[in-house]
Amino acid sequence: MTVKRIWFVVSLVVMAAMFFTACAPAATPTAAPTQAPQPTTPPQPTTPPQPTDTTAPTQPAAATATQAPAATAAPAATATSAPAPITIGLILVGPYNDTGWSQATYEGAQYVVSKLAGTKLVYIDNAFNHQGTTPAQLAESLLSQGATVVIFNSDSFMDDSNIFAAAHPTVPVIMLSGDQNWADGQNYKNIPNMIDIMGQMEYMKEIAGCTAALTTTTGKIGFLGPLINPETRRLASSAFLGAKYCWTKVLGKDASTLAFDVTWIGNWFNVPGQTLDPTQVADQFFNSGHDVVISGIDTTEALVEAKKMTDAGKKVFAIPYDYHAACDAAPSVCLGVPYFNWGPALLTNVTAIQQGTWKPHFEWNPPDWTHFNQPDYGAVGFNEGPALGADAKTALDKFTSDLAGGLNLWTGPINLQDKTVYLKDGEVATPQQIWYVPQLLEGMTGASK
Repeated sequence: MTVKRIWFVVSLVVMAAMFFTACAPAATPTAAPTQAPQPTTPPQPTTPPQPTDTTAPTQPAAATATQAPAATAAPAATATSAPAPITIGLILVGPYNDTGWSQATYEGAQYVVSKLAGTKLVYIDNAFNHQGTTPAQLAESLLSQGATVVIFNSDSFMDDSNIFAAAHPTVPVIMLSGDQNWADGQNYKNIPNMIDIMGQMEYMKEIAGCTAALTTTTGKIGFLGPLINPETRRLASSAFLGAKYCWTKVLGKDASTLAFDVTWIGNWFNVPGQTLDPTQVADQFFNSGHDVVISGIDTTEALVEAKKMTDAGKKVFAIPYDYHAACDAAPSVCLGVPYFNWGPALLTNVTAIQQGTWKPHFEWNPPDWTHFNQPDYGAVGFNEGPALGADAKTALDKFTSDLAGGLNLWTGPINLQDKTVYLKDGEVATPQQIWYVPQLLEGMTGASK
């Protein structure tokens, strides 16, 4: 009996040990930092940091995340196999419905919610309107709302995203238009819980420039720019390269007869008392003989003013920016819109985060030329506008096809605005030479710094 009792007790101890071992939580896998491969599609741009937006307006506002309306989700997986649900926290530089950059970002996050079962979205827009609260602190408030991933949507948030990522090393941070994790970039920080995402908008700005050149009858194109930094210099320069190519190679005109004038307002949108008024800048362009204005800001003033001018008897046009449906603001004068399509890249990365397979990296995503302008593909696109003429459309479609086939406008000879040789004849720009172009290009007027 004594031996049986001893074996009985031993059996109980063994069974208890097995039970508690089985119930112990599994270790959370940690992804090792790796650098994502650079895009291989020419011209291979990448994303520049934008300076902190110090000119945006401030006014008292509660730093409370807004619950985004629910989107239709895909059928949920079974309870035994479903990974942990994701709540996306999104910090927007402008209004979520600005018909520009912030709305494109917001709808990209909503795309993820619609495709990834169990995903939720909370957001804070107009980030700089929250007096006395930094974007990093706003991100903290998103954590209190349940966010498990935080997206900063502007390189104006670059420093704050670094601060927040360092303070929360277990929270995945997605930085849109940043280059902190580009190993070959000038601002490499090797942040272990950050993903940098940007689209190769340079192609779409080249298409915008070509559109303007094919349409103008005065040979004068205006570029309504935001603030000056590497991103805005390379995008304005890309628009100029597209305009110059189509002016000279498609229309057969002399480059000296094309004017491409840039005016910077000082921010991504109008800040009364701190920036130039984009409405007035657009009017100045139209009143000085520019019959096409390409916008580089987040809002639609150029388009609105073009319609006013046309209604008053002038024949002028505009090309808005950022948002796929921006032409809807004034279709009769809209030649087209270069836009960001954030959904596919965000879905890929948020899915990887949910599955525990993500790694910190930098990506500069090209257009998907095979599925061009299809919402489930590609990082950028160009929607041709209702005001685009038939002949211009034919020529523009050919130009777009040439870009898809490998035409690279960032090929020398290209000089900087001060006539310094930047690319020698036949020299193809490196991704860094495009991303960090230090000046506007020869043939453009406007400030470079």
